[in-house]
Amino acid sequence: MYKVIILPIAKKDIRDNSKWYNEKQKGLGLKFTNAIRSEIKFISKNPLAVVNRYRNLHTCVVNRFPYMIHFFIDESLKTVVITAVFQTKQSPSNWDDR
Repeated sequence: MYKVIILPIAKKDIRDNSKWYNEKQKGLGLKFTNAIRSEIKFISKNPLAVVNRYRNLHTCVVNRFPYMIHFFIDESLKTVVITAVFQTKQSPSNWDDR
Protein backbone atom coordinates (compact mmCIF):
# COMPACT_ATOMS: atom_id res chain seq x y z
CA MET A 1 0.00 0.00 0.00
CA TYR A 2 1.23 3.49 -0.87
CA LYS A 3 1.20 6.43 1.51
CA VAL A 4 -1.22 9.14 0.33
CA ILE A 5 -0.51 12.86 0.65
CA ILE A 6 -3.36 15.21 -0.24
CA LEU A 7 -2.10 18.70 -0.98
CA PRO A 8 -3.97 21.55 0.77
CA ILE A 9 -5.33 22.84 -2.53
CA ALA A 10 -6.78 19.39 -3.32
CA LYS A 11 -8.36 19.28 0.16
CA LYS A 12 -9.92 22.64 -0.65
CA ASP A 13 -11.26 21.20 -3.92
CA ILE A 14 -12.94 18.40 -1.97
CA ARG A 15 -14.37 20.72 0.71
CA ASP A 16 -15.65 23.28 -1.79
CA ASN A 17 -17.30 20.69 -4.00
CA SER A 18 -18.80 18.86 -1.03
CA LYS A 19 -20.29 22.13 0.19
CA TRP A 20 -21.68 22.86 -3.28
CA TYR A 21 -23.35 19.43 -3.44
CA ASN A 22 -24.82 19.88 0.05
CA GLU A 23 -26.35 23.17 -1.05
CA LYS A 24 -28.04 21.34 -3.93
CA GLN A 25 -29.28 18.44 -1.83
CA LYS A 26 -28.76 17.72 1.87
CA GLY A 27 -26.46 14.73 2.32
CA LEU A 28 -25.14 14.77 -1.24
CA GLY A 29 -21.90 16.40 -0.10
CA LEU A 30 -21.25 13.46 2.21
CA LYS A 31 -21.88 11.05 -0.67
CA PHE A 32 -19.40 13.02 -2.77
CA THR A 33 -16.78 12.93 0.01
CA ASN A 34 -17.31 9.19 0.49
CA ALA A 35 -16.88 8.60 -3.25
CA ILE A 36 -13.59 10.54 -3.13
CA ARG A 37 -12.42 8.51 -0.12
CA SER A 38 -13.26 5.27 -1.88
CA GLU A 39 -11.22 6.23 -4.94
CA ILE A 40 -8.30 7.39 -2.79
CA LYS A 41 -8.34 4.02 -1.04
CA PHE A 42 -8.24 2.28 -4.44
CA ILE A 43 -5.39 4.55 -5.58
CA SER A 44 -3.38 3.80 -2.43
CA LYS A 45 -3.60 0.08 -3.17
CA ASN A 46 -3.28 0.21 -6.97
CA PRO A 47 -1.77 3.52 -8.14
CA LEU A 48 -0.26 2.03 -11.28
CA ALA A 49 -3.64 0.66 -12.36
CA VAL A 50 -4.86 4.21 -12.89
CA VAL A 51 -4.51 6.04 -16.21
CA ASN A 52 -1.29 7.95 -16.77
CA ARG A 53 -2.83 11.00 -18.41
CA TYR A 54 -0.14 13.67 -18.82
CA ARG A 55 3.49 12.63 -18.57
CA ASN A 56 3.71 11.63 -14.87
CA LEU A 57 0.25 12.83 -13.89
CA HIS A 58 -2.34 10.14 -13.26
CA THR A 59 -6.09 10.69 -13.17
CA CYS A 60 -8.77 8.57 -11.56
CA VAL A 61 -12.44 9.02 -12.42
CA VAL A 62 -14.72 9.27 -9.38
CA ASN A 63 -17.72 6.93 -9.44
CA ARG A 64 -21.15 8.62 -9.55
CA PHE A 65 -19.69 12.13 -9.82
CA PRO A 66 -18.13 13.96 -12.80
CA TYR A 67 -14.75 14.46 -11.13
CA MET A 68 -11.22 13.23 -11.58
CA ILE A 69 -8.55 12.89 -8.92
CA HIS A 70 -5.16 14.05 -10.24
CA PHE A 71 -2.02 12.64 -8.66
CA PHE A 72 1.65 11.84 -9.03
CA ILE A 73 3.38 8.67 -7.88
CA ASP A 74 6.75 8.68 -6.14
CA GLU A 75 7.70 5.06 -6.63
CA SER A 76 10.92 5.34 -4.60
CA LEU A 77 8.99 6.53 -1.52
CA LYS A 78 5.88 4.45 -2.27
CA THR A 79 3.87 7.67 -2.04
CA VAL A 80 0.95 9.10 -3.99
CA VAL A 81 0.57 12.90 -4.01
CA ILE A 82 -2.94 14.11 -4.82
CA THR A 83 -2.73 17.52 -6.43
CA ALA A 84 -6.32 18.25 -7.45
CA VAL A 85 -9.91 17.04 -7.61
CA PHE A 86 -11.35 18.67 -10.74
CA GLN A 87 -14.72 18.44 -12.38
CA THR A 88 -14.33 16.72 -15.75
CA LYS A 89 -15.88 19.70 -17.56
CA GLN A 90 -13.30 22.16 -16.23
CA SER A 91 -10.81 23.61 -18.65
CA PRO A 92 -7.24 22.27 -18.50
CA SER A 93 -6.17 25.91 -18.31
CA ASN A 94 -7.18 25.78 -14.63
CA TRP A 95 -3.84 24.03 -14.11
CA ASP A 96 -2.17 27.35 -14.85
CA ASP A 97 -3.41 28.59 -11.46
CA ARG A 98 -1.73 25.71 -9.66
